Amino acid sequence: MNRFLALLVLLPCVALAHKPSDSYLRLERAPHGFTGRWDVALRDLDAVLGLDSNGDGALAWGEVRDRQQDITRHVLSRLSVGTAGAPCPTTPEGALRVARHSDGAYAVLDFQAACPTWPSALTLDYTLLFDRDPQHRGIIQVAGGQGQGTLVLSASHHTVDVPLANLSAWSHFGGMVLSGIEHIWAGLDHLLFLLALLLPSVLKRSPEGGWEPVDRFGPALRDVVKIVSAFTVAHSLTLSLAALGLVALPSRLVESAIAVSVILAAANNVFPSIRGTRWAVAFALGLLHGFGFASVLADLGLPAEGLATTLLGFNVGVELGQLACVAVFLPVAFMLRGATVYRRAILVGGSAAIGLIACVWLAERALDVSVLPL
Repeated sequence: MNRFLALLVLLPCVALAHKPSDSYLRLERAPHGFTGRWDVALRDLDAVLGLDSNGDGALAWGEVRDRQQDITRHVLSRLSVGTAGAPCPTTPEGALRVARHSDGAYAVLDFQAACPTWPSALTLDYTLLFDRDPQHRGIIQVAGGQGQGTLVLSASHHTVDVPLANLSAWSHFGGMVLSGIEHIWAGLDHLLFLLALLLPSVLKRSPEGGWEPVDRFGPALRDVVKIVSAFTVAHSLTLSLAALGLVALPSRLVESAIAVSVILAAANNVFPSIRGTRWAVAFALGLLHGFGFASVLADLGLPAEGLATTLLGFNVGVELGQLACVAVFLPVAFMLRGATVYRRAILVGGSAAIGLIACVWLAERALDVSVLPL
């Protein structure tokens, strides 16, 4: 029966190549160290270990079962657990299981980490998949005696010390802010969308229908503030609704719609049809963008307090990430606004290139194929 249920879970497992790669790790303090549960996407394990032995594009339970030792060895070798300067060796516990998350099937590995002394603090070094996918994230829950905390580890932030005495929803608020910043900077499609909206911010339409530079910096800045604020408000709205389980959309549909929005924003710079409402376009993408990270929070099953602080920290990070991009882009664009090269090569040529890349993304996401290594 267990094999039959696992087969039902695995059959619909089709890789969503553009959904961010995440794994879910929960560590809980135990008398002699920690107990752990680690959920890793089978699509990621297949990409690394080649689990699909018959090459038919679909994983069967038998293919996963036959590679249990390889999976366990690979996953546990990518995690270092320690306390008080001493390592806590990890050993698997029980057989490998399979579970469904919002974006597909995951291998579930239970393990123990035995520590030589009673742990008062925890040191983690997480390196799963970073050599293959620098955008991979480890979503970590650590439960101590008095509470629990959530943190996100990435390729640039993969080692962390976790005090266990005062764990709370606020323990790693700064880490969630950092995750929000990385979410914006690592999401190339969202950066290109933001760039497509910002390129015309230092220009205005002439009576003849062409582009001409704005006279003052103030109007350009106000336009950009409206765009960034609209994106953040919309992102926060759907992120909250989706994380609370009130709204849900298929990942492929969301990612495809994001690609469409990039195409429309870029096309509007070349063939203007929407004037004075680019903040509304930013709001529309923000609504879509919020669903991306929401599935991660839903899969974590955080309590109400933990969910609220995680959402707050992540949204603060998204806003800071956007403001940093604006702070770099806007002064340079304002200085170049009067040059012909800006209006023709950068605005029109750049927008055309952005639109072309987004068209490829749309084909990839709609047809579930991979063309661009982005």
